[in-house]
Amino acid sequence: MYVCICFAVSDRELAGVIADGARTEEEVGDACAAGTGCGNCLDRICDRLRAADPLHGLDLRERAA
Repeated sequence: MYVCICFAVSDRELAGVIADGARTEEEVGDACAAGTGCGNCLDRICDRLRAADPLHGLDLRERAA
């Protein structure tokens, strides 16, 4: 299944990018271009990043609490 239709990025490819260390949407985009087209896949990318890092997307003040 594709996560990003614009650049034909599959679930498997996204999982590999995250396993290789991508921790932000920007890092994912740099690695495989997902999220850099129309942006409809950013929520799915964020969900996958949060699965790898439960603190992903939290405000830094929330992290310190």
